[in-house]
Amino acid sequence: MITHIIVALLVLINLQMLGSSRLGGLIRAVALEALLMGFLTLVIHTGQFTWYEWVVIGSTITVKSVLLPLLLKRALHETVVRRDVEPLVGYSLSLFFGLLFVGISALAVVKMPMPPIHTSPLVIMAGMLTVCTGLFLIITRTKAITQTIGYLVLENGIYALGIALAAESPFIVELGILLDVFVGVFVMGIMIENINREFDNIDTTQLTSLKD
Repeated sequence: MITHIIVALLVLINLQMLGSSRLGGLIRAVALEALLMGFLTLVIHTGQFTWYEWVVIGSTITVKSVLLPLLLKRALHETVVRRDVEPLVGYSLSLFFGLLFVGISALAVVKMPMPPIHTSPLVIMAGMLTVCTGLFLIITRTKAITQTIGYLVLENGIYALGIALAAESPFIVELGILLDVFVGVFVMGIMIENINREFDNIDTTQLTSLKD
């Protein structure tokens, strides 16, 4: 029952991110999504953790839901942009694609052969939906901050698939992924600040006009 509630919240958060142009709201949404992913881990693998796995879970929740969003908020404060107003795909159409992703993810869970799992197939559906949402944000949004958020959403989806499909929770792998994500977002934050300082804009499509 708790798993189903978390999955439902994850679906709503993904749809909200696809339909929102407010960068501050997107940062809060990805932080909440990371927090729910941590709770999902606790619900699925209750009572199976060693002390170092508790450390990894705590570190993951802290970094993804607190530290990385703070870095993104700092980058946002350095810019004058508060909305991603010129996406390559409009927000109404993005919501349509989100609903389409929900249907495709649910159909994939039903039709594709799956290994034995110890939790609800809905977790796999939520993971696939989150991966699709992250890729969609990276491809269709023009602001560097929004694309960075898409990168975090993509990692959340991979993490959800990992905790659902792995026979044992891949905590060591997750620790490595977490380090990669932290470094990636840190570097992206520096790039956003430098792009904004040099060009007074964080629209990545403007980079195509650079000349020697």
